[in-house]
Amino acid sequence: MFKGAFVAIVTPFRNGKFDEEAYRELIEFQIASGTHGIVPCGTTGESATLSHDEHKYVVKVAVDQVKGRVPVIAGAGSNSTREALDLISFAKDVGADAALVITPYYNKPTQEGLYQHYSFLAKETGFPLVIYNVPSRTGVDILPETIARIAREHPNVVGVKEATGSVRRTTEILEKVDREDFCILSGDDFIVYPLICVGAKGVISVVSNILPSKMARLVDAALEGSHEEARKLHYELQPACRAMFLETNPIPVKTALAMMGKIQEEFRLPLCKMSEENRKKLRQILDSYGLV
Repeated sequence: MFKGAFVAIVTPFRNGKFDEEAYRELIEFQIASGTHGIVPCGTTGESATLSHDEHKYVVKVAVDQVKGRVPVIAGAGSNSTREALDLISFAKDVGADAALVITPYYNKPTQEGLYQHYSFLAKETGFPLVIYNVPSRTGVDILPETIARIAREHPNVVGVKEATGSVRRTTEILEKVDREDFCILSGDDFIVYPLICVGAKGVISVVSNILPSKMARLVDAALEGSHEEARKLHYELQPACRAMFLETNPIPVKTALAMMGKIQEEFRLPLCKMSEENRKKLRQILDSYGLV
């Protein structure tokens, strides 16, 4: 079972290309700060604007830099089942620990289509898969009944990154999935603690990019039952959670890391730099945490 605070790590660019040196340094910063796992090439990693060759290279570098010290859950989804198969197979071959597989976007499959998509990938790869449900981005919502059906038939579908922002949804999934080894990881930094209280095992976090120690400790405290400490950290992190979504993710988090001197402030279109008004708000919040 995967548990803890996993960072949805950004993909730094320099002069339009993947900045491998900065990326390796970010991974070292995360591991030294207590992050429990690395998730390359997710939404926060700008997977939508990486070529498949770039995507694969970023995953390969992540696995190489981590060297087994923490789990690597590689982003490997697509709205094409065959493309997802290719990305998952690559992640498996280079030594990732699991693949994060987003629900197919744009073509809006039915629940039966979603079931068949994940069933095909599970059978073809035999690799640990984490379903990624984020309907606000994909336009499709995989329902608890479908998740339970997939989990019942495919033991290597090991969990869900649940990003509906709903405690009720997490409760429904855990109620229907009758497997102790099945994990839910929050896809929403705002409600990590509440989700753990109902049975989630951690988070795939944007905020961990800038405050890895605090997020890791929040998850540890919540899982240990240290609720007073967990509640305190929950509220301490709320301003950072809001800051990371002043504009479309990952614009604020990459801007923050640039302000912290860790990466170049560079995006790929159609993502672009923050407005000046929001930059000021972001800097004020980073300053309140002693980050700039």
